Amino acid sequence: MAETNARRTGELLRKLFEILIANPDGIRARDALSQLVSKVQLTPYEAGYYQRGARRFEKIVRFATVDVVKAGWMLKTKGTWMITEDGRDAYKRLPDPEMFYREGSRLYRAWKASQPSKVEEDDQAAVEDVEAEGRVGEREVTRTFEEAEEEAWQDVERFLLQMNPYDLQELVAGLLRAMGYHAAWVAPPGKDGGVDILAFSDPLGTKPPRIKVQVKRQQQTVSVDGLRSFLALLGDEDVGIFLNIGGFTRDAQEEARLQETRKITLLDVERLFDLWVEYYSKLDDVTRRRMPLRPIYFLAPSD
Repeated sequence: MAETNARRTGELLRKLFEILIANPDGIRARDALSQLVSKVQLTPYEAGYYQRGARRFEKIVRFATVDVVKAGWMLKTKGTWMITEDGRDAYKRLPDPEMFYREGSRLYRAWKASQPSKVEEDDQAAVEDVEAEGRVGEREVTRTFEEAEEEAWQDVERFLLQMNPYDLQELVAGLLRAMGYHAAWVAPPGKDGGVDILAFSDPLGTKPPRIKVQVKRQQQTVSVDGLRSFLALLGDEDVGIFLNIGGFTRDAQEEARLQETRKITLLDVERLFDLWVEYYSKLDDVTRRRMPLRPIYFLAPSD
């Protein structure tokens, strides 16, 4: 029998929401769970482990987040967790932990009832020991899917962050070619003046625009000053593409969005990966080997 209840699950969820509120741009799931452990006193049951090595605490929290995601209170993308405006409102409106959790569960059940295949589950099913009972439900499938996605995404990020910077330039140039552009020049090792790739929309480069690309693999976000330095390299008929694996600060994103005289597109690791997947079949063999992918099919949660 599970040694937890709706009130305790609600307490853990509210602490998690405190962390998400403090990180409005999102936080990696592993970091959110690590912070949560430091903010709560785990019971002996929560601190224990299942036979497969998973800690009960993490499984309880992950199961509970399935409800609040379907409730519209929380978003999960490639292992990043983020609170929504509805989630902020629910956190303020429902200070009682048990009511907070039960409302999320109610909204989950309402979502589930709207799906073609209906499975009846009570509130406690989200925090029961699924392994012990031998039951695989919607929440278990969702949790498994999310963890698989998180692990795969961590591997992708780690791979790109450790890639030789000139190999990363070649990877981006190959992607541009797969997208139909003509990457005419890729900077060799040494000083490049801030432009790593030159590309055009036609083979001879006789038609505008000229595409200037800067490629950075740093984990830190690029600031607005770093963006402005690149913008200064763009001419009137140039289009800029700025890739940084670690992304860009909010100010830098706003600066790019409000540009009127300079055309600039910002790419972070997520956008790069999405484009890589989208054009994977069109990559040449040499480029594909720079970051080879293989799909694995397994049971996924319903949308």
